[in-house]
Amino acid sequence: MAGRAAATLSRRLGRGGGTVIAGHLVPRLAPQALRDVTRSLPNGSIVVSGTNGKTTTTRLLSHILRGSGLRPIHNRAGANLLSGLYSAIAQGTDWQARPRGDIGLFEVDEATVPRALEHIQPRVLLLHNIFRDQLDRYGEVHFVAGLWRESVRNLPASTAVVVNADDPLLADLAPRLTYGIVDCRVGTARALPHAADARLCPRCGAALDYDVVFYGHIGHYACTVCDFTQPRPTIAATSVELLGDRGTNLTVESPLGVVRATLRLPGLYNVYNALAAIAVCVALGIAPEAIARGLETFTAAFGRLERVQIEDGRELFLALVKNPVGFTEVLRTILDVPGRRTLLIAINDRFADGTDVSWLWDVEFERLRERVNAAVCTGLRAEDMAVRLKYAGVEPERIRVEDDLQRALKQTIALAEPGETIYVLPTYTAMLSMRALLQRTGYVRGFWED
Repeated sequence: MAGRAAATLSRRLGRGGGTVIAGHLVPRLAPQALRDVTRSLPNGSIVVSGTNGKTTTTRLLSHILRGSGLRPIHNRAGANLLSGLYSAIAQGTDWQARPRGDIGLFEVDEATVPRALEHIQPRVLLLHNIFRDQLDRYGEVHFVAGLWRESVRNLPASTAVVVNADDPLLADLAPRLTYGIVDCRVGTARALPHAADARLCPRCGAALDYDVVFYGHIGHYACTVCDFTQPRPTIAATSVELLGDRGTNLTVESPLGVVRATLRLPGLYNVYNALAAIAVCVALGIAPEAIARGLETFTAAFGRLERVQIEDGRELFLALVKNPVGFTEVLRTILDVPGRRTLLIAINDRFADGTDVSWLWDVEFERLRERVNAAVCTGLRAEDMAVRLKYAGVEPERIRVEDDLQRALKQTIALAEPGETIYVLPTYTAMLSMRALLQRTGYVRGFWED
């Protein structure tokens, strides 16, 4: 009750969404609350972690679970440290601390996985991907992989470990279920991009050889020395048809049957998010028809490929960006159709974004050469972003710098044609500021209501 009251007060005072404050209060009053509540859930809990796609994947899972008659307790707003997990169970219980749901669904920060698993004994643990992200917080990718390897080793045999077979950093974690893409038509050349985060075998340290690369270090691989190789995925995307920034046609084979759906989510990375959700549903025994229905009716999470209608038929297309691989894939998606684009890029370097923005130099902004109508750079590191675009070959006269977010948005809208889609590419805290601005103008609801 104290946790829910604190969250409600935070919202009513306009101090935020109240998605974390309960998580600071509840452990002081009941340190074992997270363990006790999750272990009382009749259908157990799902824990989801990964560098990219956690919020979209858990929201997609929540949508499918609800459509199947389950009631998840879910940290829906994406607060994924321990404080966010405690907040979720405070909001998901009644005044006697009895769960108001029947299954737990928790998005967990990569480095928080070991501590989260001290409290939650999951029915399903989904490990989605590992990319270089916020070096000041996580270190290199092999550090995170080591944390996860130790966590998996300590799990009981009853936990179904689900991993992305196409990520070599995860394939050696002795999973029960794997997922991946077998339709090589959507891959690129065999050579890894320069910003790939995993080039060496996790067993022997020799070079990996790729038959196909989908993005980053995700693809079909084998060690050039030992017998480490990509496992055949249990849940396999056999047909992928990318439809630009409007969605994807998808056919997936699974042990429970074939799933066919048209996703409203564009981009190859969202194919992996869908595959991850399907794999968890297979582990839970959910019927393919219910999975397909959930995939077809799901819309994007706040700030993750979210569309917002504004004036004169224009719309904003918000896509969170936070690391080289993710940003490059967003660019690949929005540039799929010919023509120039109007962009608003908002880069912050606060703690939640990562204080080191040197990663911008590993993003393939060269894709934007001769494709930009106007690029307005804003945020705390607007000048850094403008310099990077200049070095990428974007015409300097098409680059604008405006430190104030509200003025930057107005300027970008004025530069766009009526009916045009404006692509807004913010880091995490810049995305929250953008949505707060859009909320004040009545275009969107608060992210905690979404």
